[in-house]
Amino acid sequence: MSVLLIVGLGNPGAQYEETRHNAGFWFARELARRHDIPLRNESRFLGETGRGRIGAHEVRLLLPQTFMNRSGAAVAALAGFFRIPPPQILVAYDEIDLPPGTVRLKVGGGHGGHNGVRDIVRHLGADFLRLRLGVGRPAVAEEVVGYVLRKPPAEERNAIEAAIGRALEEAPLIVGGELQAAMNRLHAPE
Repeated sequence: MSVLLIVGLGNPGAQYEETRHNAGFWFARELARRHDIPLRNESRFLGETGRGRIGAHEVRLLLPQTFMNRSGAAVAALAGFFRIPPPQILVAYDEIDLPPGTVRLKVGGGHGGHNGVRDIVRHLGADFLRLRLGVGRPAVAEEVVGYVLRKPPAEERNAIEAAIGRALEEAPLIVGGELQAAMNRLHAPE
């Protein structure tokens, strides 16, 4: 089944642009750039949206502008309007349980403590695709919020961008519904 909607999660505002929590935005913006998909603010969908082609498939992009813990409202608004079922939605987001430079594609599952994913599950159920972009975790569990809302050091940022680059290379396979082939390539050891 092809992907009809790709959502990049992050927080709006210049103060969050370079933070780990915006890795999903980094992915979605670069995907839009590479495939010449213009993004524009659309208030009825509570975010920046765009429509274009990736390979042979037409897709919509969404970068919710609702802040992370309200991402589900934006996804539900757009998915509901265009009648896009959860299995045809891919959500890209930062994952603290993976080291920087790691990317994993997953079908369904829990929210893993990620507030943006938690809110999407609350609105749509759990049957959407996830593109998990590793950002690592802090040494002390209590520091997770501060950690994801900070800019990563250059070496980590480079590793995260390399993982995003690998995911972008596989985007045509993912959008075309060739998930196992994309997973085999993304999950292979470097």
